[in-house]
Amino acid sequence: MLFRTISKQKCILQQSIRTNSLLKNNHSNKYVTKTLIGNNRSLSFLTPTWNNNNNDNNSSNNNSTMHNHFGWPSVDGEDNKFRATTICSILKDGKLAVVGDGQVSMGPTIAKPNAKKVRRVTSGKSEILVGFAGGTADAMSLLDRLEKKLDQYPGQLTRACVELAKDWRTEKYLRHLQATMIVADTENSYTLTGNGDVFDSADGIIAIGSGGPYALAAARALIDRDDMDAEQIAKRSLEIAAEICVYTNDNFVVETLDASDNASD
Repeated sequence: MLFRTISKQKCILQQSIRTNSLLKNNHSNKYVTKTLIGNNRSLSFLTPTWNNNNNDNNSSNNNSTMHNHFGWPSVDGEDNKFRATTICSILKDGKLAVVGDGQVSMGPTIAKPNAKKVRRVTSGKSEILVGFAGGTADAMSLLDRLEKKLDQYPGQLTRACVELAKDWRTEKYLRHLQATMIVADTENSYTLTGNGDVFDSADGIIAIGSGGPYALAAARALIDRDDMDAEQIAKRSLEIAAEICVYTNDNFVVETLDASDNASD
């Protein structure tokens, strides 16, 4: 009888120790039911903890700030980062045209109607065109880094874009830059994102920004018309996007390149 009593007390003591240990080691923010089996009985209890609360808040914040890397409107309507522009790039018959609107929006307010979001960059003896959607300061930082990559790899646009995307993805400073870029010459057109992506256009048509889907659809409908060149198609596509997207206006900046000009240089 004495042996049974000692064994029962020992089991209860072990059960209490295990319970306290689990309470100390558990790092969940929710009340989780734990069951301990001992002395032919089950003991259920709730363990309140706090760490996952921060994780849940972080995940909810991350969800609210997620964005489409092409700058297109997100499915849940939470994309507020890339509503400032529409950029369209058309490469047709050796001629490149990049057209961007001038509107900069801050929420429901038009902050500026004539921003320049398309730039011409010299790479060795040739030129390339760059268009960007997103924060201006972020885009300028990326443009400066792109110019350094072009100096490092002259005449190798593809490699320069890949190296920039690698840095953009891996470097701590660049990783926080929020922008999407079009980088193109008379042979290749690329879309660069902060996700480490470098997309080569299959048909010579690229469109980014809040009005990107509308400009892309219009450009694909017009690309086969023999009476329209790359510049005319890009302009008309952006005009259609401006009629649909409230974050896009008709103050266009147009930059063009011709393969024959680069060849003569």
